[in-house]
Amino acid sequence: MKKYIIFIVSFLLFYTVLQIISGLILTAVYTPDPSILEGNHPQEVVFGGTSAMPLLIILITATASYILSQKIGKTTKN
Repeated sequence: MKKYIIFIVSFLLFYTVLQIISGLILTAVYTPDPSILEGNHPQEVVFGGTSAMPLLIILITATASYILSQKIGKTTKN
């Protein structure tokens, strides 16, 4: 159980760092479309909704891969 907790915590830390770095890169290379700047557009910013579903799917996948690696590791040791 201790190995699983260490695996999940390190996986979550890696996932969080990867998301932050990819967000920084995508923000740095973004260039707005000049045609949007012309015309009569509202000046308010609307953010999309967030969902915990991708993180949940990733955690389930990480758990399955951990269990599979433990089973494969046990069969190769024997």
